[in-house]
Amino acid sequence: MLGEYRITGRRASDIAASVEAGVGSGALAPGALLPPMRELAGVLGVNPNTVAAAYRTLRERGVIETDGRRGSRVRGRPASAPRDELRVAVPPGARDVASGNPDVRLLPALDAALAGAARRYAQAPTLYGDDPVVPELERLARADFDADGVPAGPVGVTSGALDGIERVLAAHLRPGDAVAIEDPGWGSVLDLAAALGLRVVPVAVDDDGPVVSAVERVLAEGARALLVTARAQNPTGAAVSAGRAAELRAVLARHPEVLVVDDDHGHAIVDLPLHSLGGVTRHWALVRSTAKAYGPDLRLAVLTGDAVTLDRVRGRQRLGQGWVSRLLQYTVVELWTAEAVDRTAVARSYAERRDALVAALRERGVPAYGRSGMNVWVPVADETGAVTRLLAAGWAVAPGSRFRVESGPGVRITVSAVRPGEVPGLAAAVAASVRRTPGGRLD
Repeated sequence: MLGEYRITGRRASDIAASVEAGVGSGALAPGALLPPMRELAGVLGVNPNTVAAAYRTLRERGVIETDGRRGSRVRGRPASAPRDELRVAVPPGARDVASGNPDVRLLPALDAALAGAARRYAQAPTLYGDDPVVPELERLARADFDADGVPAGPVGVTSGALDGIERVLAAHLRPGDAVAIEDPGWGSVLDLAAALGLRVVPVAVDDDGPVVSAVERVLAEGARALLVTARAQNPTGAAVSAGRAAELRAVLARHPEVLVVDDDHGHAIVDLPLHSLGGVTRHWALVRSTAKAYGPDLRLAVLTGDAVTLDRVRGRQRLGQGWVSRLLQYTVVELWTAEAVDRTAVARSYAERRDALVAALRERGVPAYGRSGMNVWVPVADETGAVTRLLAAGWAVAPGSRFRVESGPGVRITVSAVRPGEVPGLAAAVAASVRRTPGGRLD
């Protein structure tokens, strides 16, 4: 079961530390099955409740996962090994189309907005006990949600999309709970779920979002939550269509206890309408980040959802961070009221480059996907070989292993740094570096 590695300890903290040390040293390999709690308790001469507490700690740290009668195993990718570390070093002279960053030429200047925020702050300095959400930001965010057909609900503010998603998941789920996540999908969310001790259940994706049959299956098997990227899905560029949203809402209506989280990080950089899944189940949230349109360093996201979820999120936030800096909130208010980003022009710029690359690849017999946003997903037969050959050709792409659970290999290309005239050369390099992978889904 564990080979020659011996778990030691008399206290729960010591037992957990022993397992974690084995994982960190490599003595306990990913997938290693841990002893049943009663069996290990007998070996160590402790109460089974002590081992249960140790295993609970390990789940909460994302070191192990528990799957009912199948027992507890070391996670395939422990939280101590985040997917972001699976990066390709970009040598001098190579073009970086792997980072996932927005086009800096499309980001607004912040000097006027920051000056305006400072003036607002001077008039009313933030003090302990102030409302955590700036009223004008709440009004503007709610108006945007209403315009996009998002159900009514209170508004919260978090330090970016990932912070918001984490707080929503933690408000309802406990270690060991199953959460359905798109596959391929955002690697940081997959790592986050592991760090929370949640069991990731992959859901296949096509151009229109999560595949309905896959969602039906995982919900029937007991998934407690479903995470969906509304638009500009990372890494595939998928966007939930009106038809797909209607089908998914019909499925969710049969599972009213499932938590639904919509990630709309592509707001203000895409020209496709939002089709939210919120409001069908009892608990839901939609998180909308400012990072892609206004700059990654502007660490702010607005979210809405049902009253219970938002109350839990804001209550827990008060006990830790307290609030997101009102200076940042004032800055976003200034940017939004000044319409500092021409949303139509930004969406068009990304779409022109993305669509041109997808078309150029398909002309060369290479299937490629990218319906919205700034990323193109290319299924490949040999992921490592494709990444290596493209790097030799002067293009650094992101390996698909950063985004996959069960789906097939691929590479992600971010078009933000690609100029229109470079598309044919990039497409030719990709075509020369990959082999065709059959199949209709993005795997």
